[in-house]
Amino acid sequence: MSGRARVAALLAALTLAACASVPQGATPAGEALSGRLAVRVDGSDGKEPRSENAAFELQGSPQVGRLNLSTPLGSVIAQARWAPGSVVLATPQGERNFVDLDALTREVLGESVPVAALFDWLRGRPWPGAASTASSAPAEPGFAQLGWAVSLARFDAGWVVARRERAPAVTVRAKLDRP
Repeated sequence: MSGRARVAALLAALTLAACASVPQGATPAGEALSGRLAVRVDGSDGKEPRSENAAFELQGSPQVGRLNLSTPLGSVIAQARWAPGSVVLATPQGERNFVDLDALTREVLGESVPVAALFDWLRGRPWPGAASTASSAPAEPGFAQLGWAVSLARFDAGWVVARRERAPAVTVRAKLDRP
């Protein structure tokens, strides 16, 4: 899908969200994380850069969970739900099934984002499912994992920034709501 087609699809989804929203699925067990999420995929190999942002609520675990993406007014415009053997993306246009979360993020964003690791990264810690290396610079607390550099420099203010340098570079910025 071209960059213009992605933007058109996103605008269509936002327009439809004013009239319809995604029905809420069952709530998975576990603490919910919420806030604002921005994902930027740099341009490479002739592809235009892409970026998406939305309010988010992440609930459950890497095994069974749900990620809601919402408009500023609170209408859910997309919901990813997963359980063993099932990954579903629901939008106002309908539902689509995926093999796994990597396939879902690759289809939607054009690049894979490690959703399973996000559960821990957003809590300011490495994911236990893969090796990690602590950042060595004291001015930049964080760690490297799965080819991503996770910055916790502003974690006390609710910010987590993960960046994958391999082309095309991908940056995920999250501003967490604090209770």
